[in-house]
Amino acid sequence: MRILKDLDDPVEDKDVLIVEDIVDSGYTLHYLRDLLMARRPASLRIVTLLSKPARRRIAVPIDWIGFEIPDEFVIGYGLDYDEHYRNLRYIGILKPEVYTRSME
Repeated sequence: MRILKDLDDPVEDKDVLIVEDIVDSGYTLHYLRDLLMARRPASLRIVTLLSKPARRRIAVPIDWIGFEIPDEFVIGYGLDYDEHYRNLRYIGILKPEVYTRSME
């Protein structure tokens, strides 16, 4: 993992809330949580709109989950595929033909 832009202010003794769009494998969120916890916040909580428990490879404590979803590629409502579909007003499942086509 590589941090491109770190925090401008310290989080020591502050309440921190990580807001995620989707939690998949858990690796990135685990790394970020450990990094922030080392900075000694008063508290650290995590909220995510979507969670894919079937894809989780590392346990991450998520305090609030909007929706648990199956292991499908989702788009819309800010989630994109190759810079497309982000502006959909709903969350949908992308047909596998769309993303497997680019792997061929």
